[in-house]
Amino acid sequence: MSRTIIISNRLPTKVQRTASGLSFQPSEGGLATGLGSIYRADGNVWVGWPGLFVDDPAEQAHVTEQLQADSMAPVFLTEAEIRDFYEGFSNGTLWPTFHYFSEFSLYEQAHWEAYVAVNEKFCQAVLALAGPEDTIWVHDYQLLLLPEMLRRERPEATIGFFLHIPFPSYELIRVLPWGAELLRSMLGADLIGFHTYGYMHHFLSAVAHLLGLPNHNGQVETPDRTVLVDAFPMGIDYQRYAEAAASEVAQAHERTYREYLGETRVILSIDRLDYTKGIAQRLRAFEVLLQRHPEWVGQVSLLMIVVPSRDQVAQYAGLKMEIDELVGRINAQYRTISWNPILYFYRSFPFEELAAFYRLADVALVTPVRDGMNLVAKEFIASKTDQRGVLILSERAGAAQELADALLINPTDTGQLAEALHEALQMPPEEQASRMVAMQALVRQYDVFAWTELFMNRLAYSKIKQETLATDALNANAQIQLLADYQAAPRRLLLLDYDGTLMRFSPNPQRAQPDAELLELLAALAADPQNQVVIISGRDRGTLQTWLGHLPLDFIAEHGVWLRRAGAEWRLFQEGLRADWKRDFKPVLDLYVRRTPGSFIEEKDYSLVWHYRRADAELGNVRARDLMSHLTFMTSNTDLQVLEGNKVLEIKNAGLHKGTAATRWLTPEPPEFILALGDDRTDEDTFGALPPTAYTVKVGRGTRSLARFSLSTVADVRRLLRSLTATEDEARNQPRHSVATEKEPVEG
Repeated sequence: MSRTIIISNRLPTKVQRTASGLSFQPSEGGLATGLGSIYRADGNVWVGWPGLFVDDPAEQAHVTEQLQADSMAPVFLTEAEIRDFYEGFSNGTLWPTFHYFSEFSLYEQAHWEAYVAVNEKFCQAVLALAGPEDTIWVHDYQLLLLPEMLRRERPEATIGFFLHIPFPSYELIRVLPWGAELLRSMLGADLIGFHTYGYMHHFLSAVAHLLGLPNHNGQVETPDRTVLVDAFPMGIDYQRYAEAAASEVAQAHERTYREYLGETRVILSIDRLDYTKGIAQRLRAFEVLLQRHPEWVGQVSLLMIVVPSRDQVAQYAGLKMEIDELVGRINAQYRTISWNPILYFYRSFPFEELAAFYRLADVALVTPVRDGMNLVAKEFIASKTDQRGVLILSERAGAAQELADALLINPTDTGQLAEALHEALQMPPEEQASRMVAMQALVRQYDVFAWTELFMNRLAYSKIKQETLATDALNANAQIQLLADYQAAPRRLLLLDYDGTLMRFSPNPQRAQPDAELLELLAALAADPQNQVVIISGRDRGTLQTWLGHLPLDFIAEHGVWLRRAGAEWRLFQEGLRADWKRDFKPVLDLYVRRTPGSFIEEKDYSLVWHYRRADAELGNVRARDLMSHLTFMTSNTDLQVLEGNKVLEIKNAGLHKGTAATRWLTPEPPEFILALGDDRTDEDTFGALPPTAYTVKVGRGTRSLARFSLSTVADVRRLLRSLTATEDEARNQPRHSVATEKEPVEG
């Protein structure tokens, strides 16, 4: 029976060392709440670091036993790993880069090596628990390498990944020396989730630019799978916050605070100490409010709670000093005997007291410079049971994409933030209620439980879609049967596409000449008198002749326009083909070349090709869609068609394609063994034209194909073809009947 395994850097239980021994405290984070019903279900488990260094084997056994009782499995980290993996690469490299503070990023090879090693340690911990049919859900930036590591070991597993912080522009990802590797590793998942569409778009852009992988409607086509990418805005446990705010404990705390504050209005700020949160900017904006609108002096206080975090790190220590100085200066300038402008607490508070602060606040100031989602904004909304209060929210927080009824501001525009505070403090109760009711309905509906269910359902769907689209891999058993059929057949036909099948794609198509290994392989196959080897390509006949014409091969060029038997002359598939149409189409392609740097035109005898492999990935895809629409309109009601290949668009005569040309090699009697290999849409015509017993193989998986089987890479293709030559070498040592192998001439 399949089960679900959740993996995150930290477990939902915090293990702490006290004077009396180890204590186990449950986390109150939103993720632990949302996934509680999953990981505590029968057989499921949550894998993660327990939060402290434990090297004593007896203590490790004790921690493991305690956590196993609550469906958790610990991964123990050494002090060096905590320093280099967690503090180093995770928080010293990825955190600032993903939050657009790349000037704080560290690029230490030792940190990267620790990051790889710890991701591998997590991988081994999961593999000890996971079966091939299990569902695995990996969380956050500390484990970006884990999806691909797991995929290598559990290729059939269902793997999801969710990033809880922003995903930045690809311009920042490309700054990372390891950026491409991080992207490839994330693509080991079946489903990759982000908080917002913007983060999802940045990821797809990075994948296109740095890996050259195409995507369409949130689906990334990798060499072996289609990976689904989507946005899942995370919510909170709405009822928990609403009930806590309505509780007698919270109300009692609120009455105590109100007795101290009197009639003073309250602006609330709650954050962990971090340079991404915009805490210093808030203090400056509050000061500007008091300068511009002195009527609020003595009437409103900023209640600022900063939860300690990493204050031994230089940037955090500097931020703490800046906050202390700003609070001291503003309070010194404006404080009176009966009023403090800023009530500043550098510590955390129990849950019930936080609920009381939410109740107390007239305004919540949630203005991070960058934030993946920011659940404080949603907690404030859920806690306002009287529908009074105003949320001021940074437009750079993920929550801003949902909470349109907040006052949205640019967190670095101090003047705008000060005016938003003034507006919020003056907002009529009716407008406050109207905005709050709308936001509460949204936060209530899209809570953390809905988020969990949506992601898991989408993950299951992505796997079903993959299995529906993907052809069966040409696995070991299938290859054994293929080799047996090959050896037994008196006549064999091998139809081999060139680019993307026999040779990897090159940014410059003219640099994709066959290497020595390929030439040797083709020569060996063609030397067998029982084989008829056909190179079936979209390339022009001149290029194929130059590169491969010295070998005893047959050719189909320009997607079926030109045919040539080994040793014979080139012949047109169909006499009377026209090429005069090119003069009307070439100016259109010229226009798109001028508009798309890196693209170029290839002119063949009877077709025109627009290449955009060397163009900027995103621009090339946009221009290709535009050009495809333009050309489709131009070719309507004509005898022309537009073919879309791998980073190419080709205009050619309709009715001529690889499939129609391939059928010439099936007459008057099909050979006993047929193998066809191809990688793109133009090869589907070949697959569709062949008898069902043919071995049709798509190179690359993840998209629907007429082929019976699939191989992942060009290297796999060469291994397969090499096995054919090895099989024949073995067969030569065995007695066998002679076989007539006369090859039929090409029909006119």
